[in-house]
Amino acid sequence: MAKIVAGIAVSHVPAIGVAMDKGMTGTPYWEPLFKGYGPAREWLAKLAPDVAIIVYNDHACAFSLEIIPTFLIGVADKFPIADEGFGPRPVPVVNGHPALAWHLAESLILDEFDMTIANEMPVDHGLTVPLSVTCGKPDAWPFPVIPLCVNVVQYPPPTGARCYKLGMAIRRAVEKFGQDLRVVIYGTGGMSHQLQGERAGLINRRFDTEFLDGLTRDPVALSKISHTEYMREAGSEGVEMVMWHVMRGALGDDVAEVYRHYHVPASNTAAGLMILENRSAA
Repeated sequence: MAKIVAGIAVSHVPAIGVAMDKGMTGTPYWEPLFKGYGPAREWLAKLAPDVAIIVYNDHACAFSLEIIPTFLIGVADKFPIADEGFGPRPVPVVNGHPALAWHLAESLILDEFDMTIANEMPVDHGLTVPLSVTCGKPDAWPFPVIPLCVNVVQYPPPTGARCYKLGMAIRRAVEKFGQDLRVVIYGTGGMSHQLQGERAGLINRRFDTEFLDGLTRDPVALSKISHTEYMREAGSEGVEMVMWHVMRGALGDDVAEVYRHYHVPASNTAAGLMILENRSAA
């Protein structure tokens, strides 16, 4: 039986990828952030999962405002790196896991989640930066990836509560898969940040810290944060944190926080990283 053994919550700030790609991680500005990634990379390498589900949002690379899926799952065997206007990032192609991905698609749809299915699509920094943060710069990513894309770009995005329930459905689906796989699930995006308007550059350390605390203490209550509260407290792009609820819902009740790293600023945002182990899967 497959099982979800751990969850990773991680910001996908595009400038983090640029800093890695251009060899800037040791500069005075970036070094404090990247020093905090070392323990996470060591932990993940030791865990050596068989597959990762990465919950992220597309940034108008695979999709435009013409078609906006609320929840989408990629079932391809490979996902090319998107050109986001400056050429594709110099990172490995992302290999998929079609067998588990198709199983998830079927199970989630029959569990009354209306998933869009992508047989091919490029993946952008929303997915590749979390891989770089946790895996470094390998010649090939150490595990196959199932992309699960969530709309947080065009209103209305799904609620945190709906995302949490999706995570619960993913856990049920994974546990029905016949192969013996150890799965890790990522929730990406956030934390507090706003990229435009009078509040551009907003960072709310208090909100971010309370959010990280709530992931372990009371995730159900945390999932009930409204869109308005995200906007007010975390900025217009802070709503990306609803994707962290998918990760948390997939872990169950008995979790242990094994690592946390929080740093500001990373570009003009707050960057968070948290690792949760699923004790019930031990």
